[in-house]
Amino acid sequence: MRTERWAGRRIVGTLLPLAVVFGACGEAPPPEPRVLLIGIDGVRPDVMAAVETPSLDALARAGDLVDDAVTGVPSLSGPSWTSMLTGVWKEKHGILSNDFPFPRNALDSFPDFLTRVERLRPEMTTFAVVDWRPLGSPAAGGPVISHEIDFMWILDGYELGWAEADRRSVRRAVQAIREDGPHAAFVYLGNPDEVSHESGGIGVPYRAAIQQADRHVGRLVDAIRRRPEIEGEDWLVLVSTDHGRRADGGHGGDSPEELTIFIIAARLGARADAPLTLPDGAAIVDLAPTALDHLGIPIDPAWALDGRSLLSDETPD
Repeated sequence: MRTERWAGRRIVGTLLPLAVVFGACGEAPPPEPRVLLIGIDGVRPDVMAAVETPSLDALARAGDLVDDAVTGVPSLSGPSWTSMLTGVWKEKHGILSNDFPFPRNALDSFPDFLTRVERLRPEMTTFAVVDWRPLGSPAAGGPVISHEIDFMWILDGYELGWAEADRRSVRRAVQAIREDGPHAAFVYLGNPDEVSHESGGIGVPYRAAIQQADRHVGRLVDAIRRRPEIEGEDWLVLVSTDHGRRADGGHGGDSPEELTIFIIAARLGARADAPLTLPDGAAIVDLAPTALDHLGIPIDPAWALDGRSLLSDETPD
């Protein structure tokens, strides 16, 4: 586990002169872009739509929801989360299953979006909290998210129990949002997927786990809205999942129930009223380019990303 080392790294020295300049000209500085990507493991969009999820519903109303986005084959956590975080399909990132270790050479060529932010805009703070250890821990065969980022908090859902691990993850993320306001953040919630596996289906326990994840989303959104600086910030909140599942709780195949995912995008803060419409044909690889685009980081064609920003009509070369 990485120790906390980034609270003192916030680059206020460059922001203050800008504020002074804008103030002298009588103009307000542009809102500062920030991104929070929330990943909820193994959520079928049709099941999510059938249960009470007020926090997710509110985000969808404030922004937009697509419930027919697609993930890749095989519909497993390893390749799917890596595609979400890097913006490329398995043929490029090289992660084909949940077997570890991950191929480091491919992930060095196609880093996660937080690492790209860190390399290109080191003045921006980056944060991740995960309780599926391969996403962040070399000891578990990863990490998908490199340890170049400013702060990573890693828990073990198998050891703590997934409901408790998610609760602790959200508590730490809420603290980071309130106190430090990361420019780019990723929060992983694993309990729904594990509950479905344990219960062997998509019934009451699974639906209750989705509702619990919805409450966690509400806590994260509330933490953003309570930031004293919120009126000068332009937050993009993205919520998605890595794969769907069959009625028996399994996944990994190519059925529509396993490949169909959802994506929610909403703005909070200074541009909360700006229209946001997600295009048709969205895919899991679009999340990373969308986050980078919102942060003002141009997508370099040399990166060979498979995804596109959902905030524009442009498609990758």
